[in-house]
Amino acid sequence: MASVLTVILNWRTADMTLRAAEAARAAMQGISGAITIVDNASGDGSFDRMSRAVQARGWDKGETPVRVLQSGQNGGFGAGNNHGIRAGLQGDFPAGQRPDYVYVLNSDAFPEPGAIRTLLGYLEAHPEAGFAGSYIYGEDGAAHQTAFRFPSVAGEFESHLRLGLVSRLLRHKIVAMPVPQVTARAGWMAGASLMLRQDMLDQIGLFDERFFLYFEETDLMLRGARAGWQAVYLPESRVMHIGSVSTGMRQWQRLPGFWLDSRLHYFTKNHGRSGAIAATLAAALGGGLWRARLLVQTKERGDPPYYLRDMLKHHFRRRFRPLPEAKNAPVRREKA
Repeated sequence: MASVLTVILNWRTADMTLRAAEAARAAMQGISGAITIVDNASGDGSFDRMSRAVQARGWDKGETPVRVLQSGQNGGFGAGNNHGIRAGLQGDFPAGQRPDYVYVLNSDAFPEPGAIRTLLGYLEAHPEAGFAGSYIYGEDGAAHQTAFRFPSVAGEFESHLRLGLVSRLLRHKIVAMPVPQVTARAGWMAGASLMLRQDMLDQIGLFDERFFLYFEETDLMLRGARAGWQAVYLPESRVMHIGSVSTGMRQWQRLPGFWLDSRLHYFTKNHGRSGAIAATLAAALGGGLWRARLLVQTKERGDPPYYLRDMLKHHFRRRFRPLPEAKNAPVRREKA
């Protein structure tokens, strides 16, 4: 029977993380595996509170045991999830087994009873697929856009220009795909509810820990695609997601440095320094033309204050900084 390691990353949302773990336990019924909660050095007592709750509720025993680990540092989304994955591969998984799949679940995401089984069933039936993602919806029931094409220079121009004619001409470069109503291929999918094949991770490595937050799942799935693995969106796997609880994204007044760092690192790593420059200039050109339209049209600007200035200043201030060494090497362990 295929086994699944579910990893839930916590940062100062202990109660909500426990709620996500409870939903995951219900959705894991009948599936061989375990749930690992990783506290990303919250510093607010989250680790102790979750550890006590898991023991008091008896979640550390039974068919799907739950473990709470401390990462020791807040290295971001990728580093925290890597910590949980590595722990599972290095002996933390029940009975010394090796998980066949890793299921990454946000701490503010709550899978419906059949959500995890649907992802697992598809990957078991389709060995060419390395990733399977869920239909994500909000508390109001509205679907979230979580299936995407990979970012590109043309996509940066289109998304910042916001002009219908250009969008139609570049429709295959638009990053955000319409929400699929049937099983569909995607370039990449949001990591709120995502299952990954462990054999693929053995080949391409784990999340690149140089991304603190954002673009890390995009990079991972691009590496998977380049290695020949498919990413598939499954609308039958349904997960409710509150969104931005840990990051506070909804309250951002300006884009934080870590988002700008991640964007620049993604384009530099995957398209070279010249490609990164082209992407930033395309965004600036499209955004500049959009702002010119706003002088004569009454429209919402659609991005935070000083966005273009911050992006340009950030990029060209850091353009000569060498990339640090990656920390995404696969952890290999022979199957039991």
